[in-house]
Amino acid sequence: MNRYHTVKKNSDFSNIIHHGRYVKNRSYVVYVKENQLDIYRFGISVSKKLGNAVHRNKYKRQLRFIIDKYKKNYQKGFDYIIIIRNGYIHLDFDEKDKDYIYLINKISNGFTKEIIDEEKK
Repeated sequence: MNRYHTVKKNSDFSNIIHHGRYVKNRSYVVYVKENQLDIYRFGISVSKKLGNAVHRNKYKRQLRFIIDKYKKNYQKGFDYIIIIRNGYIHLDFDEKDKDYIYLINKISNGFTKEIIDEEKK
């Protein structure tokens, strides 16, 4: 994942979480909010409750790999904040991958439907 495509500022995280839409499952909570840029950006959050720094960094590396794997599924002009939940640590990598792509597809389908509805008006 390119550094250019990450959300770093705490104020950006808070804004996206408080004003964006979200979907969740056992592994992740994904917040999405439209930005005024021509790129998509990601932020990853892992609670200290999920383990020490070594484990948290491992979870973030795994998630970054999954994010890069599905680049074609993201819509430009949106910010994504992904929070790793407790259920994540008990799954194998394939299940983590499936949970993630399920949520991203759900987000993509929801926004596509909204855009179509707006065009009809």
